[in-house]
Amino acid sequence: MVDDSVDSGVPGPPPDSTTIRRSIEVEYWVVDETGRLVEPDGLTDFPGVEREFVEPLLEIKTTPCETSEELRTELLERITRVVNRGKDIGKRLVPLATPIHEPEIGEIPSDRTRIQNDVVGENFEYVRHCAGTHIHVEQQPGRSIEQLNTLVALDPALALVNSSPYYEGRSVAVGGRSWLYRWMAYADLAHQGRLWRYVDSHDEWNRRIERRYEEFVEAARDHGVDRRDIVANFDPESAVWTPVQLRDEFNTVEWRSPDTALPSQVLRVADHIATVTAHLTETELRIEGDRGEIREDGIIVPEFDTVLEYLNEAIEVGLESEAVCGYLDRMGFQPDTYDPIAHEIDGREVVDREGAREIRLTYAQRLEEEVTRAAPVRRE
Repeated sequence: MVDDSVDSGVPGPPPDSTTIRRSIEVEYWVVDETGRLVEPDGLTDFPGVEREFVEPLLEIKTTPCETSEELRTELLERITRVVNRGKDIGKRLVPLATPIHEPEIGEIPSDRTRIQNDVVGENFEYVRHCAGTHIHVEQQPGRSIEQLNTLVALDPALALVNSSPYYEGRSVAVGGRSWLYRWMAYADLAHQGRLWRYVDSHDEWNRRIERRYEEFVEAARDHGVDRRDIVANFDPESAVWTPVQLRDEFNTVEWRSPDTALPSQVLRVADHIATVTAHLTETELRIEGDRGEIREDGIIVPEFDTVLEYLNEAIEVGLESEAVCGYLDRMGFQPDTYDPIAHEIDGREVVDREGAREIRLTYAQRLEEEVTRAAPVRRE
């Protein structure tokens, strides 16, 4: 198998996924009562809530959870605490993958972001406009590579939660964040930002990570960064930006592709990802052909080049692609039951700043209504 490459562009598995732990990290923009982006001061003094590297963004993360219900309860509890505090201080959470229209997003100074800016250059500006969801599933003994390859094949499922087609007020792709992250921010770094090919072994994965780390170190040194500063802020695992990763630090396989979206949407995708991954503990994974299908007796995923075709359409047109919908249906997702936000707000080629603020407030309200409907949840 070629060492690495990047993109250029049915009955499901058994419903019981209780044997595999999973967690979620989801980022939200913070706005005031007018829809203007603001810093999350006053919102981050709760368990699992942290500042992100850009000023108007925070992250809410769960602990590893044994079941879908446990994950749902914990995530909604944590979001609810932040929403309730926000009501007291005039701040709201926005579940959109980009801020729709914002000429410049400020970042919080740190050595890590300084090095990233040096390596990526002016294209790092695109990353500052991205808010996403990371889903972790527990590595299963002896099956982590099959888990990794399965999530590679499921990467087109990002179409189910595309939540913004806009960058700086201009419609760029239904999956605007994926377009920014994969095709713009890391355009000059061939092995970063994009989806890697299937791997044959843990050793092969480690070799890829080490090579990417050395490339990153070399690029940073070319920009005058001292190697000691690089090593102090990055290790091989944290220096890699690819949508599907083995995370030995957490003993998980991480899927970083989904946009931030309404809690119900990201929880539903996370549940299916955990279910498919759990299915691998009792069946085999086969890579063949161009269709893909989940069966009781096995998970069949397409050849990598076919996955890229589905993926590119998932980013460009999302669930408007019959091919993407057919593929995701065969993989058990039931795409006709999803309503991605990006398809709701798409339609205008250009959105001005005032229009962007209105959209932010609309979806802040949607998020608040959703967590309210999910009550009662446990309170501190």
